[in-house]
Amino acid sequence: MRCPYCGSLDTQVKDSRPTDDSASIRRRRVCPDCGGRFTTFERVQLRELTVVKKSGRRAPFDRDKLVRSVQIALRKRPVDPERVDRMLNGLVRQLENQGESEIPSETIGELVMQGLKTLDEVAYVRFASVYRNFREARDFGPLLDEFSEDGAAARRKEEDA
Repeated sequence: MRCPYCGSLDTQVKDSRPTDDSASIRRRRVCPDCGGRFTTFERVQLRELTVVKKSGRRAPFDRDKLVRSVQIALRKRPVDPERVDRMLNGLVRQLENQGESEIPSETIGELVMQGLKTLDEVAYVRFASVYRNFREARDFGPLLDEFSEDGAAARRKEEDA
């Protein structure tokens, strides 16, 4: 593993332990050349995934890019990071288990939206506004109607019970 500080290829693992959800291994490393310390994570990867963009361009799937976009949507929202991590791990597993190595970007976006809808409605709307490229305030109307319809349906169920 290359040292992020000096670029040396000779780094040593000082400590390894599984993460709380046991989905990855956390390794503390030290560089003998510069003394720098850093952490790496090792995860199981079932297959190499390629994202097929709307333009037709292909790019390797980047879990970190997915994490960053979800974190932006969840910025300043009271959501437990462990729930977010579980959602992301489940999403990546779902993509890997589809049996296809090439995944359309639309599929990833829809899965993220489904996951965010269960985590936090505000984050869901934030992500959807970027993903669906909203240009005006009225573009939010149909998206927000989903919540009022869901709420009305839940109230009807409660009244019928």
